Amino acid sequence: MGSSRSAIVDERFCFEEETHLTVHKTSIFIPGCQDCFVVYNPAGDIIFRVDSYGPDSAPQDELVLMDSAGKSLVTLLRKKPSLHQRWEGFLGEKGEQEPIFSIFKSSIIGRFDLVAEVYGHDQGEECHIEGSFTQRSCSIYSTRANSELKELVAEIKRKVDPDMNIMLGKDVFLLCLQPLVDGAFMMSLMLVLDRLGGIDIDDGNQADPVVENNTSS
Repeated sequence: MGSSRSAIVDERFCFEEETHLTVHKTSIFIPGCQDCFVVYNPAGDIIFRVDSYGPDSAPQDELVLMDSAGKSLVTLLRKKPSLHQRWEGFLGEKGEQEPIFSIFKSSIIGRFDLVAEVYGHDQGEECHIEGSFTQRSCSIYSTRANSELKELVAEIKRKVDPDMNIMLGKDVFLLCLQPLVDGAFMMSLMLVLDRLGGIDIDDGNQADPVVENNTSS
């Protein structure tokens, strides 16, 4: 993997070095906005935005990941009807184009995997999430099919205030990207996890969520 990794959404967000992004889930910047996200790079500049205005405004079934200028990078749409709570990701604004990936639960009851199929990329690559997203403590690993080897590609961690040395609340956390991992795609995955209410992998009644790169639908 490493230098051979290719962008899924936008190569601008495949950083050469390990990069820690600060994710702030907030509604204070945008009046009436619910479940909004503002994401900052290590220099403190806004890199991603997500605005969602609540149950009466359709975006309950639509999420748009934007860059700092407000340009749409990915539109995530909940597919209806869908027992598996499938979300489809479209490059930019949703038009007549085909989705570039979809994310869904593999089972509607009991044990389930969270699966993301990425179209047009190498078959056999998978990502497994371990830990607890709701506690903002999980790791995302990339593996190859039929292989026990795995590579850490991203982590979600609680953030510590460097001045006061205290852990911040769960609405402010870190998305830690390994080199050349597409940050826009990882943010898309995080948004679906958040909309599904998060997944606690430590719960014995649930299997590890899985992200799968696959050209099949």
